[in-house]
Amino acid sequence: MTSDAETGIELSRRYFAEVVGPIVAHRFPSMKVAAGRLGTGSDVLGFDDDTSRDHDWGLRLSLFVPQESVAAVTAELDEKLPERFRGQPTRFAFTGENALRHHVEVGTVTDFLIDRLGFDPRSEMSVPDWLSLSGQAVLEATGGPVFVDQSGELETARRALEWYPDDIWRYVLACDWDRIGQELPLMGRAADVGDDIGSRIIAARLAAVVLHLAFMIERRWPPYAKWLGSAFDRLPCARDMRTAIYDVIAGDDAGERQRGIAEALDGLLERQNALGLTTSRRALIPFWDRPYLHPDPAIAARLLDGIATPDVRMLPRGRGAVEQRTSNVDVLVDPAARRAAVAI
Repeated sequence: MTSDAETGIELSRRYFAEVVGPIVAHRFPSMKVAAGRLGTGSDVLGFDDDTSRDHDWGLRLSLFVPQESVAAVTAELDEKLPERFRGQPTRFAFTGENALRHHVEVGTVTDFLIDRLGFDPRSEMSVPDWLSLSGQAVLEATGGPVFVDQSGELETARRALEWYPDDIWRYVLACDWDRIGQELPLMGRAADVGDDIGSRIIAARLAAVVLHLAFMIERRWPPYAKWLGSAFDRLPCARDMRTAIYDVIAGDDAGERQRGIAEALDGLLERQNALGLTTSRRALIPFWDRPYLHPDPAIAARLLDGIATPDVRMLPRGRGAVEQRTSNVDVLVDPAARRAAVAI
């Protein structure tokens, strides 16, 4: 039976080792395969809990085989998989579906990558390719565990997606600093005219950008909104930033929220300076003669001045990667829509 403490990843690992792997190896002994728990699902990143089990959770696995073997492997599994494993059904319906089916997703590495990303990262990636990536899309290909990779195809792809090239990284970082500058003075101004709701909404938006900046400085891909805070807690900088971020979100007045942002950004700037990307001493400076702050313009300028790649230098300032341009879910889950959103 499945242990109450058994995670989706542990269940998938055993499912492959004890059931799916032996079935495939017996029928196709010389075929090279790769397998892992990739794609969608809270368990891919290790965030599943008791609530996760109420839908689309269970015996799930990504199995990669040569193109010419996809149909035969699928048929073999359809015939040979048991009804249950570790107390869990091998066939169940996903949300919105009625038909019971197994969820060993048999396909090729190439098709999987193109479906998730819109392109194969093992080929040379263009600037628009990089900008079209959301953190969640990358994590669906790289965040989950690989149980076996006999051809090495998955490892090659995952290495290619480890992080942005340096010049694109600089561009994305500069965009987050610019985004903070666009709205930070408005937070205090809204409060000054008695619009506490508006000030709090701006503060929450700014907190999200500060978290995105933290992921960028730590060179980690951020997940989608449900797990953003949970993943942030795993960042090295989170311990020093957590209280400041709470002050931004829950501060009693705009002054407290502004101080929270200043504290969080000073810490991030220190880390960014340590990477040799910038040299500014303070993250925020006075906004004209008003009692508000905004980022030191020298921070973004220094980041952009360090870009050498012509195609990146020509990018419009402040637009950034796709998840800096939009939070629309229908865009972010669609590779073609993401690519259209970053068209120059």
